[in-house]
Amino acid sequence: MATLRRSLPILALAALIATGCGYNTIQSKDEAVNSAASQIKTQLQRRADLIPNLVETVKGVAKQESTIYIGVTEARSRLTSAVQGGSLQEMATANAALSASLQRLLVTVENYPELKSNQNYLQLQDQLEGTENRIAVARQDYNKAVEDFNAYIRRFPYNLTAKIFGLGKPREYFELTTPGAGEAPKVKF
Repeated sequence: MATLRRSLPILALAALIATGCGYNTIQSKDEAVNSAASQIKTQLQRRADLIPNLVETVKGVAKQESTIYIGVTEARSRLTSAVQGGSLQEMATANAALSASLQRLLVTVENYPELKSNQNYLQLQDQLEGTENRIAVARQDYNKAVEDFNAYIRRFPYNLTAKIFGLGKPREYFELTTPGAGEAPKVKF
């Protein structure tokens, strides 16, 4: 009992130091970054999952455009692999490649008026547009969480705590790597 009484002030002091040095806040901010990164992955995967349905719908009408379908399918596969790999840089690059392939697919659609009025195509196009918006929001949320985390771990004394616990390196922002990749594919009817 006497040992407990002597260790109680030490434990209380350790708890006070741990909360005063920002350890818990750093952990919370790190988790916010991880959660935001997960949202990007989720939305990119959703986009990749919509692509086969869009391709099949277009393929049913425009049978002779096989090179475009192959390009979209390959770009989708690269995006899915990048999402599984978890590297934000790879995801950004694969997303840009998929956007370029989708742009070519959507240009093909312009040549087929019966496709532009197809209900399945229109629904898929709406879902894809909604997903593009979700990706943009997820990217903004992630970058905001990274900004918050990076700013926090640079402040004194939190920078010391972050370095002690191996969280002293700033997190990378999700940036688009290809010129024009920041623009969602546009369809004009």
